[in-house]
Amino acid sequence: MYDVIIVGGGPAGLVAAAYCLRKRLEVLLIAPELGGKANYRMHLAGLEGFEHITGEEIVRKFRSQLQYLDFARIRDMVVEIEPVEEESGEIFVVMTEKGNSFPTRAVILATGVEPMRLHVPDEELMAGRGLSYSATSHAPLFWEREAAVIGSGDLALRSATELVTIAKRVVLVAPESVPESPLKHKLDSYDNVTLLEKHHVTRLHANGYVHSMTVSDTSGNEQEIPVTGVFVELGLHPYSDLVADLVDLDPERYVIVDDRCHTSRSGIFAAGDVTNTYNEQVLIATGEGAKAALAAYDFLLELDA
Repeated sequence: MYDVIIVGGGPAGLVAAAYCLRKRLEVLLIAPELGGKANYRMHLAGLEGFEHITGEEIVRKFRSQLQYLDFARIRDMVVEIEPVEEESGEIFVVMTEKGNSFPTRAVILATGVEPMRLHVPDEELMAGRGLSYSATSHAPLFWEREAAVIGSGDLALRSATELVTIAKRVVLVAPESVPESPLKHKLDSYDNVTLLEKHHVTRLHANGYVHSMTVSDTSGNEQEIPVTGVFVELGLHPYSDLVADLVDLDPERYVIVDDRCHTSRSGIFAAGDVTNTYNEQVLIATGEGAKAALAAYDFLLELDA
């Protein structure tokens, strides 16, 4: 029986595991890999060797603590979390893709989010070579460069609004019409913004780094636009399906947590991007991971009292 099982090996999960180990809890972290989004770097022509904040450096020490502790982690994918009632109270059985089952008294969900993709040729090869899924993380690198934001919703508008004060030129490629809003009005006030409504990206062009993109309108007319940065802000999909029937989710399927990372179900905690906590950032995720571990520790103390 484990005290805590952590599902997810990104910044929130790694830090949660480190803090549980410090509290001498019987902890197991289950994830296909360690690092999550912190493994992702942005490289730009002319800025080789420079990174605003790598993310990887922030969690490196936490990750190194687990890499040699085989008893505290396994490489696997969790497929189900089942609550089980026992005489001593409710526990959870965590089942994995490889057929393993692990009982635990508490669960910390740190599965993160998946950004919606462009689904264009060679997209994966260009990620980190001028293609980004987070303007909040990488916009500062595009000082006086030409950049594009892809999306029609608030996420895209916020990203474009951030970039417009940094980049030389911003092209907002909106697959749908952009509704009037304060953010839309703010963008309209800048003369270095080009809005292409009802357009979509059909191809990215690179010679090691992204240098242009091809966009198409609803009639199939295409144009190639020079850009060195493409920010895909079509939306995020939280990996919350594992607990969808166990805890409360918000309308966008993020796990609802309080200020101590408690979910609506006793014994299940959540941390990082999968929650409704403000903003998708490594530093925030690491802090939430620490908070979730300490909250789980307090929960276990009360169980043993």
